[in-house]
Amino acid sequence: MFVGLIKAIILGIVEGVTEFLPISSTGHLILVNQWLSFGGDFTIMFDIVIQLGAILSVVVYFWPRLWPFSADKDKNKIIWNLWLKVLVGVLPALFLGALFGDLIEEKLFTPYVVAAMLIIGGIILALIERRHQKPRIHNVGALTYRTALAIGAVQTLAMIPGTSRSAATIIGAMLLGASRTVAAEFSFFLAVPTMVAASGYSLLKHGAAMSGPELVFLAVGFIISFFVALAVIRFFMNYIKRHDFKIFGYYRIGLGIIVILYFIFCS
Repeated sequence: MFVGLIKAIILGIVEGVTEFLPISSTGHLILVNQWLSFGGDFTIMFDIVIQLGAILSVVVYFWPRLWPFSADKDKNKIIWNLWLKVLVGVLPALFLGALFGDLIEEKLFTPYVVAAMLIIGGIILALIERRHQKPRIHNVGALTYRTALAIGAVQTLAMIPGTSRSAATIIGAMLLGASRTVAAEFSFFLAVPTMVAASGYSLLKHGAAMSGPELVFLAVGFIISFFVALAVIRFFMNYIKRHDFKIFGYYRIGLGIIVILYFIFCS
């Protein structure tokens, strides 16, 4: 029980730190699971459900901008419009996830795939920041439904572990003309229905078989990831006001190379 709690805490911290940074939370969890794994289907479900804990921190942090039932009717209309764009953006992931989710989970959740996608994503992120293209979309409300759908389509690349859902959506949004802040914010908002759907599906698929201790481990990982992610969101939103994403691209490339070398020479 004690060892399981330690694993849950460590994995919760890893998830909370990496979910909103464009460095792939799923990829990091797969790598950490090489040494700290619960084993079996519970590991897969644990990794997905603690992501929901991190995602809920978005709701808390951005609550005034996401709650559409205030006394200000004009503000409510803007928020409803945002939620509609988010729902449009999540449609590609729901569709392709239903078709290929199990196959991808079975075939691609390996350290080598993670390493390759970390490197590829890092190179793309660094190259995009070197373009110095001026953004034309400076607030989330200015995103069109077509742009939201296009960003959602790019998000489906994150089904490949190591890609990073946040990196895919941020890169997609920036390529479509969004500023770094808008790209990050819409990435956060898009994560809410995406991860609720993924966590709900995983619970329906694996939840009935959970034991009492496993429920405790899941709760601990969920809570830890929530509070760590909340702190990371605050840091990240302040960071991108003054810095670009190149450091995250370099980190991805370096980590991907280290992972490949490790599994070639040490496994």
